[in-house]
Amino acid sequence: MKIISWNVNSIRIRKHQLLELIKKENPDFVCLQEIKSSNDAFPISDFEKLNYFSYINGMPSYNGVGILSKYKVDSTYSHVFCNKNDSRHIEVKYKGLRIHSVYVPAGGDIPDASVNKKFEHKLNFLGEMKKFFSKNDAHILAGDLNIAPYENDVWSHKQLKNVVSHTEIERAKLLDILESGNFIDTLKKLIPSSENLFTWWSYRSPDFRLNNRGRRLDHIWINKKSSLKLIKAKIIKEYRELQKPSDHVPVVLELSF
Repeated sequence: MKIISWNVNSIRIRKHQLLELIKKENPDFVCLQEIKSSNDAFPISDFEKLNYFSYINGMPSYNGVGILSKYKVDSTYSHVFCNKNDSRHIEVKYKGLRIHSVYVPAGGDIPDASVNKKFEHKLNFLGEMKKFFSKNDAHILAGDLNIAPYENDVWSHKQLKNVVSHTEIERAKLLDILESGNFIDTLKKLIPSSENLFTWWSYRSPDFRLNNRGRRLDHIWINKKSSLKLIKAKIIKEYRELQKPSDHVPVVLELSF
């Protein structure tokens, strides 16, 4: 089985890139974030032509998540975090397998919840995520979690330790969710720890490979108690080189189920 997670940063702009990715990788499930589309406007028919079902929790112009599946799933569910109906979660169930696509709030620029409501929202969202996933019955959690939890998940821990997405409080909260939900961080497990693992590069960098000032914000986790067995994982950096790319690249996990 193959799972892909990708923050496409607009399905309208990146639709053809996603279609090519599916043709090349032939995944069983694709977890999408920031589709920036209502359910009605999502290009379902384009994916139907490739024999994929579309399960969408959309929102016009902002946020929005979805899961594309080779299979007709048994059920879907979207959880509302922080009493904000802002389309940041969708779950599908297939043959007892529970797959989640999650888009954690970015958190704004100032890492101080007392003056930055966006950062306060992010911390509250992470607190609710812990409660939601601590039941230990989620099998796969994929998405743009907007946090680089380890020191080599950013280009410079020293320079970014007080920057939103890599602050101590965010990193601790995300790792707490990982531990309390009995998850395995699959990219960290399967890709050599000596490598810097980046999945996002700012649009401000004219040559992302030359500067390589990236962060690992995109994740796929599996539950330790599940019957899933890891095979291999990869980060497809080439998608950052495309014309009009997303600032995130796809991450891929292969496993046995």
